[in-house]
Amino acid sequence: QVQLVESGGGLVQPGGSLRLSCEASGSIFRINSMGWYRQAPGKQRELVANMPTDGSTRYADSVKGRFTISRDNAKNTVYLQMNSLRPEDTAVYYCYAYVLTSRWSNYWGQGTQVTVSS
Repeated sequence: QVQLVESGGGLVQPGGSLRLSCEASGSIFRINSMGWYRQAPGKQRELVANMPTDGSTRYADSVKGRFTISRDNAKNTVYLQMNSLRPEDTAVYYCYAYVLTSRWSNYWGQGTQVTVSS
């Protein structure tokens, strides 16, 4: 089994910053892509950012220039640094990892709430 544990969400004022972390643990042989999705109330889950093992990155247009994804492969951990936060960034943020155990599968964290409000 594989577990993803997220941390770092919370309440922040517009213009503020937060850093999310997500650590994968368990019977992991290899991790390919790791990243973050978010889901706001009444909306579909959307990709925020992801990062394959080659170090390339992909961002949603709405967060480019404000959010930065990074990974520590030795710790099986992915981070999301979020700056210049806006009320429309309010959502539950989920991390995921594409993991090889006995086969390749996507695993998800439990979600962490990010609320941007004055």
